[in-house]
Amino acid sequence: MDFELQWLLIGLPAVFALGWMASRLDLRQLKRERDDSPRAYFKGLNLLLNEKQDQAIDAFIEAVQNDPDTTELHFALGNLFRRRGEFERAVRVHQHLLDRADIKRADRDRAQLALAQDYMKAGLFDRAEAAWRALQGTPFDGESQLALLSLYERSRDWAQAAEVAQRLQQQGAGAFKDRIAHYACELAEQADAQGDTAAADAALQRAREAAPAAARPAVLAGQRLRKRGDHAGALRAWDELRTRSPSAFLLVAADYAASAQACGRADEAQVTLSQALEGTPAIELLQALEQVDGSDAPHRLPRLLAHLKAHPSLSAAQLLFSLAPGEWTEDARTALREAVARAARPLQRYRCAACGFEAQHYFWQCPGCLSWDSYPPQKIDAL
Repeated sequence: MDFELQWLLIGLPAVFALGWMASRLDLRQLKRERDDSPRAYFKGLNLLLNEKQDQAIDAFIEAVQNDPDTTELHFALGNLFRRRGEFERAVRVHQHLLDRADIKRADRDRAQLALAQDYMKAGLFDRAEAAWRALQGTPFDGESQLALLSLYERSRDWAQAAEVAQRLQQQGAGAFKDRIAHYACELAEQADAQGDTAAADAALQRAREAAPAAARPAVLAGQRLRKRGDHAGALRAWDELRTRSPSAFLLVAADYAASAQACGRADEAQVTLSQALEGTPAIELLQALEQVDGSDAPHRLPRLLAHLKAHPSLSAAQLLFSLAPGEWTEDARTALREAVARAARPLQRYRCAACGFEAQHYFWQCPGCLSWDSYPPQKIDAL
C-alpha cells in the first residue's frame, strides 16, 4: 500500500506537468497560425491598396489556405477575381462558400449575391437570373428585383419586366408606372407585328391604365389608327397628346400633317400647327406646316424668315432653299448667311495629329497630350 501511494504521489505531478506542456504547445501553435493568417491578410490588403492585384491575390490565397474557415477572406478573394475578369475563379470561390454547411445565414446570402454578380459580369444571364431569384425573401430582395428588371429589359422580356416592376411598385421601392407603360407598349407593338390586334389593344389599354399621363401610349394609339386608315381618329389621339405633352407632339408632327391632308382637314391642321409653333418653335412643327401649306402659300417666306432669324439652324436654312431663288429677298439672303455661319462655326477647329484633341484655337503645344507642333495650321470643317 505504501509503495502504490508513493507512485501515485510521484505520477500525479508528472501527469500534470505533461498536460501543462502539451497545452502550451497547442497554444503556441494556435497563436502561430493566427499570427500567420492576419499577416498574410494585411500583406494582401497593402498590395491591393498599391494596385498590385496579382500579388494581392497570391497573398489572399495564402491567407485562405492558412485559415479556410475565414469567410471574409473568401469574399475578398472572389471580389478580386471578379474585378480582374476571372469570373470562373470568382464563381468557384463563392460557390465554395455556398456549399459549406457551417456558414451563417447572413454570409450565405452574401455569397449568393456575389455569385449572381459573377454571372452577370460573365454574361451568363440564365444562371444570373436563377441566382437573383434565389435572393427573394432575403435582405437583398430589393437589389435582386432591380437586377432582374434590368436583366429582363436587356433580354427584351417585357412581360417578365412588367411583372417585376409591378412587384417593386407594390413594395414601395419607387415609381415604376412609366416603365410599366413602356413595357405594355412594347408588347402592343410585338402583338401588332404578329397580327394579333386584340392582344395589341389589350396591351395598349394596360399602358394607359398604368400611366394615364404618359406620352407613348397616345403616340402609339394614333400611329395604329393611322395605319388602319382612321386618320380622324389619329388626329384626335394626337390632339390629346399635344394638349398634354407639347414636346412629345413633335414626334408625330409630320404624321399629323399627313393624316390631316388625308382626311381633308389641312386648314384646321394649319391653324393647330401654327399655334403649336408659337408655343414651341421647333423645326419639326415648321416642317409639318410646310407640308400642309403647299408650295404656293404666300406666308411661307415670312414665316421661314422669322424662324430663321430667331432660331438659326441648317434645318431651317434647308427649308428656305426649297423656295425658288427668285422669291428670296435681301432679308432672306442675310438670314441664310447668318444661319450657315453659326452652324459652321463649331465645325471650324484644329485637330492634334498625335492624339486627336480638337480646339477652336491654335496651340503650339497640345493641351491633351502635351506634344509640340502637333497641330496642323489648317482648320478642319467636316463632321
